[in-house]
Amino acid sequence: MTAAAGQSVPAHEVIPLVERGEAWLLDVRERVEWDAGHAPQAHHIPVGELALRQAELPDDRRIAVICHSGHRSRMVTDALVQADYDAVDVAGGMIAWQAAGGPVSDGDEPRRGRSACAVSGPGIAGRGEPR
Repeated sequence: MTAAAGQSVPAHEVIPLVERGEAWLLDVRERVEWDAGHAPQAHHIPVGELALRQAELPDDRRIAVICHSGHRSRMVTDALVQADYDAVDVAGGMIAWQAAGGPVSDGDEPRRGRSACAVSGPGIAGRGEPR
């Protein structure tokens, strides 16, 4: 993926990078949405918990942020880039992920293509600031 940090990237470009471990997929949806179906490789940190769990974010590789349709992930991507993370938004969220044939799991066996999106600010600190 050659997209600059902060850009929206089509799901079909993100899926192979996540599957190869080249991008860290951050799912910012709420628990009920996650339980309904999520990418098996995703890391679940709801928007409202992001500031408290910021230390879990990698600083050594690109973060691809996803939600249901793209609104929350766009907000989180902007905050992460402002805090000096290498982050991109997965355009169209889980809707686009599934449409592109991305794997989805609900805790059972992963399957291709299914999903479920509330908003509060992420409150991300800059990487040089205390977390």
